[in-house]
Amino acid sequence: MANEAVVINAVARASLWLQPHRVVLILIALGLVLGAAFFMRWDWLPQYWEMGLVGIWRALWILAVTCTLGFLLAVPLGLAQAGGPFWFAMPAKVFCTIIRGTPLLLQLWLLYYGLGSLFPQYPWIRDSWMWPYLRQAWPYGVLALTLSFAGYEGEVMRGAFAGVPKGQLEAARAFGMSRWKIFRRIWLPQAFYRALPTLTGETVLQLKSTPLVATISVIDIFAVSSKVRQDTYLTYEPLLLLALIYMAITGILVFAFSRIEARIPVKIG
Repeated sequence: MANEAVVINAVARASLWLQPHRVVLILIALGLVLGAAFFMRWDWLPQYWEMGLVGIWRALWILAVTCTLGFLLAVPLGLAQAGGPFWFAMPAKVFCTIIRGTPLLLQLWLLYYGLGSLFPQYPWIRDSWMWPYLRQAWPYGVLALTLSFAGYEGEVMRGAFAGVPKGQLEAARAFGMSRWKIFRRIWLPQAFYRALPTLTGETVLQLKSTPLVATISVIDIFAVSSKVRQDTYLTYEPLLLLALIYMAITGILVFAFSRIEARIPVKIG
């Protein structure tokens, strides 16, 4: 019986891929791949592949650092709005409103061309250990993307914290649990589980925002694609490859978050 069930499941999965619309999509994808392979120029790849790998690595670590720092900042922002006093909730609300209400490119340029242009005017900054970092572009890109992620995710965490049933928190207080233990064992895990689907989307959007750092001379994979277009006068090939790279990274992110969501034992209710 078990073997028959396995065979039935395999046949069912195979039939899903043989549905007419899926077959058409697969044929279209194969046609695009073959057309790109035989009718487009790819002789420039050996010259730029090392630079491309560096660009991919830079985009990935910027994504990882900004999402991690942004989420760590979003948790207190959401907590302050959901359950904090007025003097904590209002600044958090103002911060999230400003970040969500202004373009990320504007925030990036204000930090790099505005704040970054002030530091050289102070000798004590130029003579400090910070100057080798402050004179580069990437810290401003990381800061702008971190604040942007925190502003959007802070509002998400506000809704997630507010959505946790108050009865569970009151029951935990009745059992004598401390505030920190309630937050760590009940409030934060359930809020994180509620926010996880949105967090997946925000992380994907953050990936799509990383090319903006190329506007302040940070060399990521988008900047490499632009250099290829400038050097070779090719338009479609580098852009198509760039789109494929971002699609692959997005697929990996979505799969990873889906596995995380499936493993979390917290149940909403």
